[in-house]
Amino acid sequence: MCTHCTRREFLGAGAASGIALATGHLAAGSSASSTPSSASSKVRICAVIAGKPGDRSWALSEAEVAAIRKRLAEAEANLGNVEFVIGQASTAEETAQLLAKSGPGAPVLAVSADIFGLSRGVMPTIFKEGRPVAVFHIPVIGGHDWCLVNPWREEGHRIALFNSSDYDELERAAALLRVIPLLRRSRVLVSPPFKGTPASHAPDQVKERLGVELLRIADGRYDEVLAGVDAAAAEKVAQEWLEEAEGVVEPTREDVVKAARASLTLDRLIAENRANGLCVGTCMRWLPRGFPCLGFSRLNDRGIPAACDGDMDCLLTMLILQHAMNRAGFLGNAAGVDTSKNAFHLSHCSAPLRMEGPAGPKAPYLLRRHAEVRGGAVPEVHYRIGQKVTFTKLIHLDTLLLFTGKIIEVPKVPKGKERGCRTEIVAEVDDADKLLANWGGGALGASVKDYYASLHRVAYYGDHTRSIRHLAHLMGLKVVEEG
Repeated sequence: MCTHCTRREFLGAGAASGIALATGHLAAGSSASSTPSSASSKVRICAVIAGKPGDRSWALSEAEVAAIRKRLAEAEANLGNVEFVIGQASTAEETAQLLAKSGPGAPVLAVSADIFGLSRGVMPTIFKEGRPVAVFHIPVIGGHDWCLVNPWREEGHRIALFNSSDYDELERAAALLRVIPLLRRSRVLVSPPFKGTPASHAPDQVKERLGVELLRIADGRYDEVLAGVDAAAAEKVAQEWLEEAEGVVEPTREDVVKAARASLTLDRLIAENRANGLCVGTCMRWLPRGFPCLGFSRLNDRGIPAACDGDMDCLLTMLILQHAMNRAGFLGNAAGVDTSKNAFHLSHCSAPLRMEGPAGPKAPYLLRRHAEVRGGAVPEVHYRIGQKVTFTKLIHLDTLLLFTGKIIEVPKVPKGKERGCRTEIVAEVDDADKLLANWGGGALGASVKDYYASLHRVAYYGDHTRSIRHLAHLMGLKVVEEG
């Protein structure tokens, strides 16, 4: 199945050869996988009430601590896959006991409850065990230790500060803390050739840095599963797509049925390998038997990140933010920066419909033929005008690129007038000239010359700048603002 055929090679554009496949270290997937993924099961977070609350200056009252405990219970219910182990600690011994009760590797949410409640025994013990920690500090009444967070971070500790009187920040902190253990439980099903920065598709490095296991689709397995897809099931899925679409422009029913067969094939591969994500570099080779673009869209809608073009940088970005926010991202080509409109264009022929999570609303879409190959069935998704969006991508396993914008246009491509990929958003940015000059933020290094490493970005509904910065602090990543 893994023929080394990239999009540009398929289209005769002469893509550069010599792509590092790193396949020698990839485990082969099979229909008899016996290692279930537990990324969807609950992870433990150690919640430490740091210091001694009481009715005195520079300390939380017992009533405030009770309110915090209540909000943690609500967060546990809202997030669904988090379990708090809550306790009060003032000394190193008390902290160590609470950490042990939480289990090895459990991240920590430390609530500053006393003037020096964090620094005297709690934080040194947490740091000694190398655990990531989010500090929640209420200004004025929560003590003085918040001012030590930056120095602790400069010492190399993975620590984020939530300095707020808003108890909802406790839930945000927990949502970000859970990413680290969830990544250690995650498996990504892959089909080379890969794109992106070299570290992103080096299985040993990905495992060591993020804990994610890369599992290669066994040669020939895609064809085997495709051949066994139930015809009636494919017809049913195709009919659903046809009925949901605002219109069908070029594709025939046969095109849509073939795309449905490809989608069901991907579903089976994900299920039999108990995978939490998918990255495929051989999409173009599959096209004559059914375009997988709609299948990728539907996987993303269900909370299973799926990336085409073999772009592991973007897939890992999507996996991290899926765990953090339970939202799909739109992986696209940076189609250009328009300085006359102060705008950025992002486009692709596969795009999720549910940008606000599996339970969120679906964006309207048309069924179109692929813009470059001129065949098959792919979605043209019409995203929300006026929506704030965040563009990001993890590179080198150590840096998150970041900028924001607001969707001002979602072009609808007229029949017969091909103008790049089908789904496109045009987003107004803060400073298009700066974005153009600072593309990659100087962080790509030699990879800036790699077409896909430089080209792709992932778009998310909403402004997630603060959460991405917190997440970077917890994971030991750098953040580079491009625009």
